[in-house]
Amino acid sequence: MSATSIRREYLSRPLYAWAKTVLPEMSATEAEAIQAGDVWWDAELFTGAPDWDAFLAIPPATLTAEEQAFLDGPTEQLCAMLDDWKITWEDMDLSPETWDFIKREKFLGMIIPKAYGGLEFSAYAHSEVVRKISTRSVAAAVTVMVPNSLGPGELLMKFGTEEQRERWLPRLADGRDIPAFGLTSPEAGSDAASMTDEGVICEGEYEGRKVLGMRLNWKKRYITLGPISTVLGLAFKMRDPDGLLGGEEDLGITVALIPTDTPGVTIGRRHLPSMQAFINGPNEGQDVFLPLDAILGGPERIGQGWMMLNAALAAGRGISLPSLSAAGAALAARTTGAYSRVRQQFRIPIGQFEGVQERLARIAANAYLLDAARRFTCSGLALGHHPSVVSAIMKQGATERMRTAANDAMDVHAGKAVIDGPSNYLGNFYRSVPVGITVEGANILTRSLIVFGQGAIRAHPYILKEMEALADQDIERGLAQFDAVFWTHVVHSLRTARRAFTSAWTDGRFGAAPQSGPARRYYRRMGRYAAAFALASDMAMLTMGGELKRKEMLSARFGDILSELYMMSAALKRWEDEGRQTADLPLLDYVIQEGFLTIERRLKEILDNFPSRPAAWLLKVFVLPFGVIRSGPRDATVRACAALLMEPSATRDRLTENVYIGEQAVGRLEHAFELVVQTQPIHDRLKRQRIRDWRSALDQGLLSKGEIEQLQAADEAIAEIIAVDDFAPDELARVRRSPGLAAAAE
Repeated sequence: MSATSIRREYLSRPLYAWAKTVLPEMSATEAEAIQAGDVWWDAELFTGAPDWDAFLAIPPATLTAEEQAFLDGPTEQLCAMLDDWKITWEDMDLSPETWDFIKREKFLGMIIPKAYGGLEFSAYAHSEVVRKISTRSVAAAVTVMVPNSLGPGELLMKFGTEEQRERWLPRLADGRDIPAFGLTSPEAGSDAASMTDEGVICEGEYEGRKVLGMRLNWKKRYITLGPISTVLGLAFKMRDPDGLLGGEEDLGITVALIPTDTPGVTIGRRHLPSMQAFINGPNEGQDVFLPLDAILGGPERIGQGWMMLNAALAAGRGISLPSLSAAGAALAARTTGAYSRVRQQFRIPIGQFEGVQERLARIAANAYLLDAARRFTCSGLALGHHPSVVSAIMKQGATERMRTAANDAMDVHAGKAVIDGPSNYLGNFYRSVPVGITVEGANILTRSLIVFGQGAIRAHPYILKEMEALADQDIERGLAQFDAVFWTHVVHSLRTARRAFTSAWTDGRFGAAPQSGPARRYYRRMGRYAAAFALASDMAMLTMGGELKRKEMLSARFGDILSELYMMSAALKRWEDEGRQTADLPLLDYVIQEGFLTIERRLKEILDNFPSRPAAWLLKVFVLPFGVIRSGPRDATVRACAALLMEPSATRDRLTENVYIGEQAVGRLEHAFELVVQTQPIHDRLKRQRIRDWRSALDQGLLSKGEIEQLQAADEAIAEIIAVDDFAPDELARVRRSPGLAAAAE
């Protein structure tokens, strides 16, 4: 008997039997979600030894000349057409002219191939367009992004029959048809498996002929573009109680394309999501009969709906919402930095107060990080990956940081951003934050169930293979596969333990790292924390088995570590791709130091709450022997980051690239900022002469005519910026009676 056979019989077989007893139960929907998409840099982080050379070789996402022209042309024109105050408080919709422009320029068909009349843009181009529009109007951005993310268009391209593509894609591309997707039911939000919407296989009459089809009954809500949609992608449970298809009765979640003028479809009412004006509302169907060729991908796709939806979710989670989040953070950075320079208290700009600088620095760092992560993710998509775990990381991480940026910006602006009106450029962005937090998978569940819950299985180098072996109905075949994978896993874990121990006790000083100048130390410590994460993950799965799935707080903390590692990787990649800009180092340092602190805190929380105390004590020696030693960004770094937002510079421009300025409120703020910067040398000269107010220098002849004109223009611009809107009672009454609000309430 060979050594392998002896090992398999006397070691692997009892381990195989034991592992079967702790294998976590997995529902069909969970299994389909895990199998959807693929893995990318998340899998590299799970190894505990990221390949930094491969990381640096990842090509940055870029735009083609055609895509750049669209961003500079139609996208800029669209932003100029938008009046967010009017959209939100008067019309509760985009203007008819704006809708016509969006359709004519094919904003709704950016991802649709040219062969079907679309623009065939890359994921990065889609992201850049959504990001720019988001800095002007959330309503317009959502209107554009939804048909290009989780909607019938993407599903048709991935799974539709050729006949379905020929019928629908050209009409979706030019706006003749408006798509919506119906997934969420009142009874089932995150738990799609509990939806009560159903389709029953039966015979019926369709267009004057008797056909085999399905009778649908559903009730959906929160459906973006639903009230104006002409074609509804519908998710429901399919049943075949009479066995007309010759198989089981319960056939699983299925997706069909429903023309909204089909008899039995009720559509048209609206929700008001946080007072955002994008079209959103409920719909329902009663005894809606359609032939089986209405099923997306044809009858052979019955029961594959959940797999299809999870495969398509990467766009909404990985592109659209992160683009909106990056836009919000960039807008917050541009406007809050300018306002902090323009607005004075106690005769100094408020940005010189250290309390304000703390908020400015965090806004700047979040803007840097979110755009880095957005670009990095688009790079992975450009390589052909559809990483589902990364998509979850991006959705949850980006929208949470958007919330932080919005809160910080509101705090710095204070009353300026509290009083609503046309001159308030932050209020509507602030109100929109809960929408991003909630949709495409609520952040609470994404953090506690998906990021690590699915990542530990999907992105780990061995766990999924081991689970497949344990689930194999052929015991001997499963044992052979388990034996091969398990012992490779053991060797990998021992190497990870050695790496984690060495790097924890030396703080990663001797870890592998590329020659990246001042950033080299970041790579080394990233390697340290990746090894700690990988080892702690293995220990958790070894000691808890299937119970880990139910330890949601522990799972969330592991997910936070994985998210931080991914986000910091993106920040490093951005710094490399942009040419290692020395001026940007404070931003990179802030992001990295904050990430290291978060990781150490989460590791401590994991160790403090680890169910097996002996395992926790042992693990502490390997991953956190000195406890939490990080303290986050230093005060000098905070001051440097804040200063970057208050002075014109290439760094400020990179940080807020493609933020729409225009001639409205943001444009007026930018104008005032420029005038304040231009007149600063005059104020400095007068200050040296101990003259506090430039007007008192007039009589002394210390100012030229040109200087006086400059100072007067600056004061007028500042007064306009710090002013807030007010309304007469009859004006407010008109807003309350606006046609848009009335229509939304009907």
